[in-house]
Amino acid sequence: MPTMKSVQTAAAGAVEVVEIERPVPGPADALVRIRACGICGTDVFFLHLGGMPTGPDGETRALHLGHEPAGEVVEVGAEVTGLAVGDRVVVNPQGAPSGIIGCGGALGGMSEYLLIENAVVGESVAVFPDTVPFDVAALNEPMAVARHCVNRSEALPTDKVVVFGAGPIGLGATIWLKLRGVAQVTVVDVIPDRLKTALAVGADAVIDSSQEDVTARLTELHGQSANALGQPRPGTDVYIDAAGAAAVFNTVLASAKWKAKLVMVAVQKKSDDIDLGGMLRSELTLIASQGYPTEIFEVTAEIVEHQDRFAQLISHRVPFAEVEEAFRLTMTPGAAEKVVVTFED
Repeated sequence: MPTMKSVQTAAAGAVEVVEIERPVPGPADALVRIRACGICGTDVFFLHLGGMPTGPDGETRALHLGHEPAGEVVEVGAEVTGLAVGDRVVVNPQGAPSGIIGCGGALGGMSEYLLIENAVVGESVAVFPDTVPFDVAALNEPMAVARHCVNRSEALPTDKVVVFGAGPIGLGATIWLKLRGVAQVTVVDVIPDRLKTALAVGADAVIDSSQEDVTARLTELHGQSANALGQPRPGTDVYIDAAGAAAVFNTVLASAKWKAKLVMVAVQKKSDDIDLGGMLRSELTLIASQGYPTEIFEVTAEIVEHQDRFAQLISHRVPFAEVEEAFRLTMTPGAAEKVVVTFED
């Protein structure tokens, strides 16, 4: 049987490139040769643990990584319609019957080939044109996460919005907010290069929270309003947390005006430092945003249209032969923003 290389978790903090059998597609399946696959914070979570948690005692099992793949169809089952050999595709990781691709399922996108089970255009895959590089197409999945966050915010063009965290999700949210017509979008981070990228992709203003008073600066940018007690607060309508730090949550509580909204897309770690009672002072609405219930392929055409803008989110392109270095970069705080692994022709 033909084999292929695939990346899986190993010991805590390490990956292993293993040789496994190349999948053989059935009548309803397709086989995709992977050409690019992004690395996500979820991958880093699994790496820190050394695999997928399996029980209360901290046991883990190895899992194949990669849920941000883009590639080229090389085989199509006889029952598959709308797909042809040579089509370039992005994948819905949550559409695999054998489990979420790269997140506990049987398959991983950080592999030379990926089986698309029950290949249905618009459900498990979407086709994109050859005018878009594979590395940019691989942003489809994280940009769907960012799009769902913005959809959950229901931000209007007249709203004043602030995004905490200028990583890929925060920057993606910034792009979607601007494409939605939101006139004033501010991005907050502590890394100057990230803030430069935020301005490059369309943010109207940025705040370095390590150097500036966020509440005071938001008042300058968004005008002055008040909370439910009449205390002065910035006129910010929507807060988006794409950072996941307790300090962000408490900054929002200290800044939120009456009936402001906070959309939480980052994973908040358990913390006793969060003052939930502070929500009363503004009647703050907390909205959680998880995954992409409908957005996975809604974003594809706009990524194609605005590909140069989205391409700026990629900080590192690393060949598959150096995949261990790609994961090391991603796991090193401040070393990289968005790493995409590329597969040679």
